Amino acid sequence: MKNIYFDMDGTIADLYGYDGWLDDIINERVRPYAEAKPLVNMNSLARVLNRLVRNGYTVNVISWTAKNGRPDYNEAVADTKRKWLKKHLASVQFENVFVIPYGTPKASCGYGILFDDEKPNRDNWNGQAYDEKNILQVLRNL
Repeated sequence: MKNIYFDMDGTIADLYGYDGWLDDIINERVRPYAEAKPLVNMNSLARVLNRLVRNGYTVNVISWTAKNGRPDYNEAVADTKRKWLKKHLASVQFENVFVIPYGTPKASCGYGILFDDEKPNRDNWNGQAYDEKNILQVLRNL
């Protein structure tokens, strides 16, 4: 089985481009997670991912909860991220959507291809890892 994993914040969702994102997170509001704009053309991404699924790939998400978030807030963040995926990539069948505590090594969740905007996550990954800049190009070449 061939596995593809996506980080969300800063990779496919523009959390950091949302005005007031840090204040909202510090005050435990999920609004920036819900209203983040996509960083990739979602129609193109869905088409490529659906083709890859038909060709034997699994599509997964590994995303962190908020740093220092309380358990109830982190649960709300996880739920909001899943809703964001349903809204923006409704046709994509995700094998797993892992929303794990902030700072947890992502390599503990899987192996294969990872797209992540954070270099330490890419450096410690089990397999090929790419930043957020060329997601569609990399996927089209699979």
